[in-house]
Amino acid sequence: MTDALELDALWEDFHRVVNMTSQELAAWLRVRDADEATEPLPDQAGTATGQHVLAILQKRRTDLTEDDLRVMLKVVETVTDQVDLENEPEPEVTAEDTRRRHRLMTVGHDPLKG
Repeated sequence: MTDALELDALWEDFHRVVNMTSQELAAWLRVRDADEATEPLPDQAGTATGQHVLAILQKRRTDLTEDDLRVMLKVVETVTDQVDLENEPEPEVTAEDTRRRHRLMTVGHDPLKG
């Protein structure tokens, strides 16, 4: 994925599907991993993919690694497979909708964010 046009397209797609800011994603990852007894260190909260997305959001396009590109492609595919980006659903009403939303938020996409 070294072609400049492919990189530009992936960069745009990634930032289209990742609609949470780095601050929102970092906060979500901390909340997601916190429980009554323990809370992880902020830089260790969340899944490995969620942490990688957070790191990518803080990079410039020119600083991306091959691993970053792999994760970006995975996130774009995950979100587009699960979400109709043109017609996001109405606010959640069931427990399954909540679980789906939380899974997507772990990679930086909040379906309820407009």
